[in-house]
Amino acid sequence: MAREIEIKLQINDLIALRLALKRLGARLLGKGTGRVHECNVLFDTPQSDVAKRGQLLRIRTETPESKSRNGKAAPKKRILLTFKRPVDTGKVAPSTGVEGNGRHKVREEIELEVADSTALTTIFEGLGMRGWFRYEKRRTTFRLPPAARWAKGLLIELDETPIGTFVELEGPPAAIDRAAHDLGFSPRDYIVENYLALYIEDCRRQGVEPKDMVFAAKK
Repeated sequence: MAREIEIKLQINDLIALRLALKRLGARLLGKGTGRVHECNVLFDTPQSDVAKRGQLLRIRTETPESKSRNGKAAPKKRILLTFKRPVDTGKVAPSTGVEGNGRHKVREEIELEVADSTALTTIFEGLGMRGWFRYEKRRTTFRLPPAARWAKGLLIELDETPIGTFVELEGPPAAIDRAAHDLGFSPRDYIVENYLALYIEDCRRQGVEPKDMVFAAKK
């Protein structure tokens, strides 16, 4: 399995972040605005067998944001099936997926593109699973220029979510730490919880019952 190493950073000043990205020479990945709407659905058994093993099973539907509506074909959606599980090493705590240094989240990950989310959902349901949590975000992905050799393999992902704006830094640990520093953050700002945990904590602070982490419907 591929290994995913990442952290999140909470963004309170989006203008300052964009200026920092421009200063670093960050380049958009993708066409048009580069902004992609994600609809994510987590699957598990009624007994939460997947979660109890520290694993994740997810179907993600990605819809690129259209820059204009002048008769051009709508951007093509992409559907991804993702499976994550703890890394089998003494350096990473299986329950949290966090490295022994406490800074980075490390998971083993398999991700593949599929053609039909409805058919896949039917298969999961036939196996006794259900889609139990849905969350949305709008993601814009950046890379640093080739001249920044230290950043090889690093992705900078700006996530606009119903509970706030975050940046995910994914890649080699040294590159994550340097990028975080150059964006104005320190290790004490690192977040290793997933969006489900962050959403539940946000609901707890507001005194509301957790449901799905989705954007409010437009009026």
